[in-house]
Amino acid sequence: MFATKDEYYLFIIKTTDFNPNLVKIRNKFNIIYRNNNKPENVSVLSHYKNNCKKKGIKFLIANNAKLAVDSKADGLYISAHNKDLGIAKPPNKNFIIIGSAHNYKEIKLKKNQGCKKIIFSRLFNTDHKHKKGFLGIVKFNLIANIYRFLVPLGGIKINNLNCLRIINSQSLAIFSEVKKKPTIISRLF
Repeated sequence: MFATKDEYYLFIIKTTDFNPNLVKIRNKFNIIYRNNNKPENVSVLSHYKNNCKKKGIKFLIANNAKLAVDSKADGLYISAHNKDLGIAKPPNKNFIIIGSAHNYKEIKLKKNQGCKKIIFSRLFNTDHKHKKGFLGIVKFNLIANIYRFLVPLGGIKINNLNCLRIINSQSLAIFSEVKKKPTIISRLF
């Protein structure tokens, strides 16, 4: 049996990477749109956001507060490389601000930026040749005992999902598996 969590964060680069209609469980998913390559079409993002809303999925935009407000996204994701303290001005009380970090210094910066949850990376070993090292379950749990708002990311694949039962977090984030196997991911949750 797969370890169930209260929240799942799925990263996408294009709105065609993941079909929100595949999700069967409502109010547990958050999709983070993270496209740094080309200019975004606000109407396409608004339409995708509306499809997410129908399925009870929250839609967040990465590193662009203006685009998040213009497309009526549910929130903003601030990457670890974004050090700007003035980026996040929530337009309403329901606007979600989350961030990502790789170490203690970045965790403190994300708290100063107003992030309520922080995606902490790398839990498991990844296939990226430029990204070396990972925390592992024990180190992540020790850090998560101090910072209860951490969400694990990195190296989470179909074959190690059961290891997440012993993670001290009620959430998890997945990036590369969403692109590779979106229908499998939607069936697991």
